[in-house]
Amino acid sequence: MAQQIKKFSIGQSAKFLGVLYALFGLIFVPFFLLMGMFGPEGAGGFGTLFAIGMPVMYGVMGVVGGAIGAALYNLVAGWVGGIEVEIEQGA
Repeated sequence: MAQQIKKFSIGQSAKFLGVLYALFGLIFVPFFLLMGMFGPEGAGGFGTLFAIGMPVMYGVMGVVGGAIGAALYNLVAGWVGGIEVEIEQGA
């Protein structure tokens, strides 16, 4: 039975993608810390700053992108219909 996703909650989509992107940003923390440790003298703060800043920046961009993406989806779904999915009941 095909069903359509008519609308995404903008706030929930933004919150979900913000957390998801922040977690993706945490993947880079060890690399930036290593760059700070083994980089040239005086550049140690650079790696630490990026290690802290990247997950925060990714999270903020996830919130903004999630809100914009959900709003655009809702707009376009109103014009042409939502994405169709087929859902099967479990055994």
